[in-house]
Amino acid sequence: MSDKQHTAGLSGTLRLYLHYISINIRSMMQYKTSFLLSTIGQFLVSFNTMLGIYFMFRRFHRVEGFTYSEVILCYAIVLLQFSLAEMWARGFDSFSGIVRSGSFDRDLVRPRSVVLQVLGEKFELTRIGRLIQAVIMFAYAIYTTDVVWTFRRILTVIFMVFCGMLLFSAMFLIYAAFCFFTLDGLEFMNIFTDGAREYGKYPLGVYGKRLLQITTFLVPYALIQYYPFLYVLGRVSSPVYIFLPFLSLLFLIPAYAFWRYGVSRYQSSGS
Repeated sequence: MSDKQHTAGLSGTLRLYLHYISINIRSMMQYKTSFLLSTIGQFLVSFNTMLGIYFMFRRFHRVEGFTYSEVILCYAIVLLQFSLAEMWARGFDSFSGIVRSGSFDRDLVRPRSVVLQVLGEKFELTRIGRLIQAVIMFAYAIYTTDVVWTFRRILTVIFMVFCGMLLFSAMFLIYAAFCFFTLDGLEFMNIFTDGAREYGKYPLGVYGKRLLQITTFLVPYALIQYYPFLYVLGRVSSPVYIFLPFLSLLFLIPAYAFWRYGVSRYQSSGS
């Protein structure tokens, strides 16, 4: 395939995905009150978590050396990562319904990427409530922390958010792959999605050495949270920490391999 054909293919894929998004948004806007209430609900859920952090620091002024503003900054970044992943990868999070209904058969016979079609099944715009909350917390943290925002630190945060979004998306992909064998989502996977979001409100190092090792080498959340965050705060100086989030993307390989294995073992459940 020539470079021109490859570019045209990517452009066509992007246009198709944007078309999927527009369909989802138009569908949601048919029920504007429901959309508004859901968005407010998402905002308030995250706001309650922030209040929990606030009351924690009313009693303890530091947690393992981290101040209130630093923890808010950490949580804002994780919430940005998770909200973006849940917004665009929601199709994988609700994949069990697609398998049970047998509509996945339709995706298999279409001349388009199966992953793209599942992504296009659902675009959860209501998660913008969490995004707004994350942006507010991030703005507050920028104003109250002593971080000097150099170009490298800004770049680190961008890498953290981008790679974190992809890592959470990989977890949703694994969650969807299990549905090929169980015909339903496995609740224990919420430990790695919602649980990671909740634990991520504090830098992972505060939970002890063992958990830090697990989140470094097994499920690499620490690579998109703890280590680059130390660089943002100026607690480490090596520029290697700027690019550590990209190492977490290696996790996409086994996640996608498991998905492909599930697709190869798929048997229609009917309609």
